[in-house]
Amino acid sequence: MDFRTQVTAPGATSRFNADALLIVLAGDKLPAGLDEPLAKAIEQAVALDDYAFKSGKLAYLRAVDGVKAPRVAVAHAANASAKALKAAAAAGFGALKGLGVKHVAIQLAGFGELQGVHAEAVAAAAGDAVYLYRTTKPSAPPAPKLEKLTLLAGTKAEGSALNGGFERAAAIVEGVTLARELANRPGNHCTPTILANEARKMAKANGLRIEVLDKKAIEAIGMGSFLAVAQGSDEPPRFIVMHYQGAAKSAAPVVLVGKGITFDTGGISLKPGAEMDEMKFDMGGAASVIGTMRAIAQLKPKLNVVGIVAATENMPGGRAVKPGDVVTSLSGQTIEILNTDAEGRLILCDALTYTERFKPAVVVDIATLTGACVIALGNHRSGLFSADDALAAELLAAGDAALDPCWRMPVDEDYDEGLKSNFADMANIGGRAGGAITAAMFLKRFTSKLRWAHLDIAGTAWKSGAAKGATGRPVGLLTHFVLSQVK
Repeated sequence: MDFRTQVTAPGATSRFNADALLIVLAGDKLPAGLDEPLAKAIEQAVALDDYAFKSGKLAYLRAVDGVKAPRVAVAHAANASAKALKAAAAAGFGALKGLGVKHVAIQLAGFGELQGVHAEAVAAAAGDAVYLYRTTKPSAPPAPKLEKLTLLAGTKAEGSALNGGFERAAAIVEGVTLARELANRPGNHCTPTILANEARKMAKANGLRIEVLDKKAIEAIGMGSFLAVAQGSDEPPRFIVMHYQGAAKSAAPVVLVGKGITFDTGGISLKPGAEMDEMKFDMGGAASVIGTMRAIAQLKPKLNVVGIVAATENMPGGRAVKPGDVVTSLSGQTIEILNTDAEGRLILCDALTYTERFKPAVVVDIATLTGACVIALGNHRSGLFSADDALAAELLAAGDAALDPCWRMPVDEDYDEGLKSNFADMANIGGRAGGAITAAMFLKRFTSKLRWAHLDIAGTAWKSGAAKGATGRPVGLLTHFVLSQVK
């Protein structure tokens, strides 16, 4: 999509040439500064009870006298925050969806001086509006025709700020779209091999260097924990390493590690059948890493980034790992596998150890790791785990800036007690209580040489029910975080 900013003089909005005009208002009355034809049309809609200055209200006005755009949508934001703007803009785009609109001009009123966050909020709403999954659904309706979005600014300073926001937003939208597309694909259309091929395709198109390790190479390295999860599947595992170089080769990179369970049956500890289809989303962490690398390649920040994906299926079978089996991880630590459905941590622990070879500045792993995190935080915030206060603060700030929020959870040593084993250095699960925390504590045992954080996105990577589908989170958070690491 083409995102643009246009500085307009007072009264020029009505004369702006676009297929549709979207007005987003904040406040409990008509804000000052609207063109007279628009203000008059909105006041008339209010008088007819077709619109009100209340959160969630929406009006569609056609052929407004004195307005060049043939369609006008008016949406009201709950307040002047970027979050409220995104929700209101999404409603406005929804009103225009299916109308053959290719170019939308947007005016914001009541939001104060416009900043980059406003552009990002509008772009994110537009990206959501036009995305349509089609890979295995050829009967899907045509995708929305929206191709161009112009955000109107009142001053050159606003225009400059909005342009900066759009630059970030355009890359993030591309990354989110790619992450959603990969995660939405059924397991038979997104095996580890297919996922690796898609990562190769993205890397080649965006000038990234990529390595894909096959099973033989993974065995040679000694990733016994990763291979234990993979051994029950006929589909071979893949270990994907993507490199973006924006600084000197000697500069320590930011490393992102994604869980890539392309389908999770639970293995021998088989999951219930209900909603098991949604376990195609268990590679949401991997999808977000690939999407973030796509965004970073477009933005070209002056630092180095490595994106790692450990990809496999988790299947039952005659060769599958069993509860009680003990495996040796790449770190040399042994693990008693008490539950084969706690497999994400088993592939991530080897991936985290692998990152040590890059002497990274910071490592963040991203995983749809635990149902316990969904119970703790619901579907609004991802779980953030880190013993590093400064790193946790940076990730929290990045999530807020991207409207992709997370919430910090504890990693107190007391929680580590539940991982004790009589037969190995550790067990792969603790008790039911604090399950998301004990999962993070398991990963922490493999990060003594790293500045590390863990994001549990089990509640945020996809939606269930009528709106079932991948969200592309936390590509926005990760992109903002990587950009914040440029010194």
